[in-house]
Amino acid sequence: MAAIAFGCSSFALLRPKQNDAAPEPLLCAQNFSLLRLKQSLRSCASPARWRSIGVPRASVEVVDDRLIEREENERVRVLRVGVICGGPSAERGISLNSARSVLDHIQGGDIHVNCYYIDTDLNAFAISPAQVYSNTPADFDFKLASLAQGFESLSDFAEHLAASVDIVFPVIHGKFGEDGGIQELLEKYKIPFVGTGSSECCQAFDKYNASLELSRQGFITVPSCLIQGSEADESELSKWFARNQLDPKSGKVVVKPTRAGSSIGVTVAYGLADSLSKANAVITEGIDSRVLVEIFLEGGSEFTAIVLDVGSGLDCHPVVLLPSEVELQFHGSVDVTEKDAIFNYRRKYLPTQQVAYHTPPRFPIDVIESIREGASRLFQKLGLRDFARIDGWFLPQSIHVTSSSDSKFGRTEMGTILFTDINLISGMEQTSFLFQQASKVGFSHSNILRSIIRHACVRYPNLASFGSVSDYAPRRSKTSLLNEAVHNCKGTRKVFVIFGGDSSERQVSLISGTNVWLNLQAFDDLEVIPCLLAPTTGDSSNEVDVSSRTVWSLPYSLVLRHTTEEVLDACTEAIEPDRVALTSQLRNRVVQNLMEGLKKHSWFTGFDITDEPPLKLTVEQWIKLAKEAQATVFLAVHGGIGEDGTLQSLLEAEGIPHTGPGVMASKICMDKLATSLALNHLSDLGVLTINKDLRRKEDLLSTPIGNVWHDLISKLQCETICVKPARDGCSTGVARLCCAEDLSVYVKALEDCVLRIPPNSLSKAHGTIEMPNPPPELLIFEPFINTDNIIVSRNENGHQILWSGQSRWVEITVGVIGKQGSMSSLSPSITVRESGDILSLEEKFQGGTGINLTPPPSSIISNEALQRSKRRIEIIANTLELEGFSRIDAFVNVDSGEVLIIEVNTVPGMTPSTVLIHQALAEEPPMYPHQFFRTLLDLALERSI
Repeated sequence: MAAIAFGCSSFALLRPKQNDAAPEPLLCAQNFSLLRLKQSLRSCASPARWRSIGVPRASVEVVDDRLIEREENERVRVLRVGVICGGPSAERGISLNSARSVLDHIQGGDIHVNCYYIDTDLNAFAISPAQVYSNTPADFDFKLASLAQGFESLSDFAEHLAASVDIVFPVIHGKFGEDGGIQELLEKYKIPFVGTGSSECCQAFDKYNASLELSRQGFITVPSCLIQGSEADESELSKWFARNQLDPKSGKVVVKPTRAGSSIGVTVAYGLADSLSKANAVITEGIDSRVLVEIFLEGGSEFTAIVLDVGSGLDCHPVVLLPSEVELQFHGSVDVTEKDAIFNYRRKYLPTQQVAYHTPPRFPIDVIESIREGASRLFQKLGLRDFARIDGWFLPQSIHVTSSSDSKFGRTEMGTILFTDINLISGMEQTSFLFQQASKVGFSHSNILRSIIRHACVRYPNLASFGSVSDYAPRRSKTSLLNEAVHNCKGTRKVFVIFGGDSSERQVSLISGTNVWLNLQAFDDLEVIPCLLAPTTGDSSNEVDVSSRTVWSLPYSLVLRHTTEEVLDACTEAIEPDRVALTSQLRNRVVQNLMEGLKKHSWFTGFDITDEPPLKLTVEQWIKLAKEAQATVFLAVHGGIGEDGTLQSLLEAEGIPHTGPGVMASKICMDKLATSLALNHLSDLGVLTINKDLRRKEDLLSTPIGNVWHDLISKLQCETICVKPARDGCSTGVARLCCAEDLSVYVKALEDCVLRIPPNSLSKAHGTIEMPNPPPELLIFEPFINTDNIIVSRNENGHQILWSGQSRWVEITVGVIGKQGSMSSLSPSITVRESGDILSLEEKFQGGTGINLTPPPSSIISNEALQRSKRRIEIIANTLELEGFSRIDAFVNVDSGEVLIIEVNTVPGMTPSTVLIHQALAEEPPMYPHQFFRTLLDLALERSI
């Protein structure tokens, strides 16, 4: 039986023996007292063999191509894994995110990763791991010819794989990845791979064919109509509307491509004409030639479930983890079409308050068990392998779904369960459903990915040795203040990573904090504790004393959420007795199901996550604990009290080291006007500032818009104006105003406290403008700086950069790092907007969106001008007395290297796709994310000594 052994470092669930019985249920951790909490903070060092300070455990050296040297001079065989990403679908950016996550969590020890990329034309390339950290494929598409090893054909690529890797892990989402394309290629060349076979992928990926097969296998399915060919058939669709008693003028349906992957091209339609129009759009836009029209499941709740195969050899033993309920949320007044919205691509992959997840679902326990039973049966019936994600709906008893047979699976006393989508290669971003659900039952990111790979190895005789005893032993992830230690040991350095807050950048802050937390776990001399600074509940954070604000210490699974509000709700749920009891009961069942299969695998060395409750503290208590633990605080709170010097002041008053600049530098840089005033004496050194006009919101609301506009253009001597909050983070509330009418729209948005200004609401085309909430009291107006568009285009000769260069100015963003007075500039990135004139929050921080050119191409700026601009960036950093690290946004003249400052961010975005990572990787030698964040941490500690 698996047993938990607590010791000086961390626990390991001991490897189960072949004939072990099912394990005892994992018990929910008790709510420890603050006293016990303090005791745990004083203890727990890593084992002696891990005690190489500052050295990540992922650091390995490949010897003789297949062997690594361990400290004990023991030679261990290395499994060579080929990770393939990209592909032709619209999800290729998400595929890059998944590949990055897989690389982060499996590389090292007894696994070595080779990275590969497929472009939109199905050309294959071997790429460096550094390229996987690009924001989008477009970031490096135009550099592939010079930086990557290309293959003449897919056949040549397959021959290379056969000689260079032991097993392939495809992470291509959508076409060529989940439709059987890449699998067929690998099967042809007898290359082992993770996941389902080609023919089974082909059937399951096609939503219409999968629905037919599900019906044949006895599952209730959603009534649907297939439209195919060059144009939709109105007569057939009209008959289908009539059969399903749908109003031809207003009947609500879902229109989706049958073979476009996750949520691509999925829309809601109303009536026959709208359905035909949207189906034809899918066809004419080339998304798919086959379109499915389904009835809209009114009143239903959507869910998604990860299925993990733990069988031996060719025997399938699927176990469904704890499913997640997908709840669409709506804030403020929205129209009917918004309320009828679906879980689309934006809601699935971008941090938005429009959706929340509940794991497990808020369904009756019998319904949850029926979902698990049905998804397991579906996995087997469709011949799936290793893992998959299965989506569906639960409809309460009051909602009837027509079915040809009452005996079909899915009917329960509480309602109806329908399975609608099968995802053969589930998304593997850091907070994806795979990791959310796996962490709930005891798997860390690394452990679940390695388990999937090891299970796949068992199928292939030549990889049998890799499917036997593993040399990888998962250690307990030390992620919560609630870790109880038996021995009082020294040697582990405590790190409190804090994120969240009130600002409009709080969702980016969550992504940043999560990324820092996961990367710092690579170091065995660190105990990294994620902490959420909870949003305030009042109208303004200024009404709440900072020291009495709430901080939650989070266990592993609660960090893996998409929004701070979702984390906060999960914390509340995690200490609610009935919810705790339900979750514990379901978790124990899942763990027992898993162990029935896993105990037969000698490679499975145990779970490494325990379920612990979160701990609620005040900021004052949290700081006191940080001081007692001699912790270093890694600040990832963007905007608000995290960036204006408030948190810095509280920490410095108690002598607690923290990352980033100190109090005064933070205060100055948070205030865009103060930043400009602090630098306006540097013009002779080539550092320029932009004229600014400061206005109060109440004055804008009470003064005629026409008068305000004419006063602004007169004072600023310009025709086009840029407006931004005076003391908020980057991109939030930033807009280009071309006329008084634009100003009127913007001021109205402030007055109505809207969360976002919809695309193209102003006179010049633009994307969604995220607005601060609550609206800022002070706003800055400044001349809009025109730069020439940079376009990454594609033609028969490949990708190229198009830039007219008439204005001679380009927008850059650049990280600075070091000690106060000697800050160094990293290589700047030229930022390329995908729409409008202002970079959106998504383009800056969300993987799969936005384009950054790092380092700047010589075709745009010469090396001499680039070096001059870097020296000026360093002057800015040292003048502002920055330290640790910060990010500076500016315009640069490509001829002179003069710098026109935009703003300085003292707690910059640290998401997996941030430009700071790209710039660190552009250094010589490249600095990978875990090394970069460790450097920032060490800088914080050095200045406190």
